[in-house]
Amino acid sequence: MHVTIAGAEVAIEAARKRAIELGTGMCIAIVDSGANLKASHDAWAGSIDIAIKKAKTAVFFGMPTGQIGNLSQPGGSLFGIEHSNEGLITFPGGLPIVDTEGILAGAIGVSDLPKHPWRT
Repeated sequence: MHVTIAGAEVAIEAARKRAIELGTGMCIAIVDSGANLKASHDAWAGSIDIAIKKAKTAVFFGMPTGQIGNLSQPGGSLFGIEHSNEGLITFPGGLPIVDTEGILAGAIGVSDLPKHPWRT
């Protein structure tokens, strides 16, 4: 079962609230189990691409992107993996979304937004 729009909106709201608690801007992307973008929040061009790629990476491999990053270091079993699948991101910020039955339903990716004078 894919993550639903309603489920994506719940995940975005939870991540947005956490970003506020942390005092940071956050770009958030949710993909379904086929790595298709379902929803996003605060789409600053560079950050949305990073958030989407983190979410896709997490759903493609069914694990957090930080864990994939550890495996993709020189000499690691996944070295160079970030160059596959039209570009992946292998540093932290992507997590699989698993339903109550343990089935991979999608993933969330987050990317910090840079501070700019025009951003509030």
